[in-house]
Amino acid sequence: MSKVRKACNRRVQIDRARRALVRTKHAAIANVEPGDIQVMVNWKTCKQICSLPVANALCDIAHRWTVYIAVFCQDPTGAQYSKATEFTTAGMHLVANLEPLMIEKHGEVCASANQKHVIGSGWIAVPDQVSLTGAQANAVFTAMGVWQRARAA
Repeated sequence: MSKVRKACNRRVQIDRARRALVRTKHAAIANVEPGDIQVMVNWKTCKQICSLPVANALCDIAHRWTVYIAVFCQDPTGAQYSKATEFTTAGMHLVANLEPLMIEKHGEVCASANQKHVIGSGWIAVPDQVSLTGAQANAVFTAMGVWQRARAA
């Protein structure tokens, strides 16, 4: 008796290859407010990604996301600090559907910060189940110019 083989499913193979591309590029989507700057970034090297295949892989297929949300603060003496939280989505989501998941967590982080010190907020969405350290996240936010905008304001 011969073994029955699974049918070839090209869509699954393509999606698997696209997810592997995103993982090897350490791709993430980062957003900083004020200014509403949103870019694709390599979260390990903090450099912007300008690749169409990576953009298509991030935006066109569903992923399990790890989202790091931070509020940036500066006290009257000029010392800069941030309050942050990280969570992982319960299922597979498109990047366009992440906003409703982040609203509640963003509100909690904003409420925990001193409102007199708040200068902005931001988030990093990684399409994988990895945990970002505070230093890695702050490096990404610094590369995006969060603290320079605070000095300019």
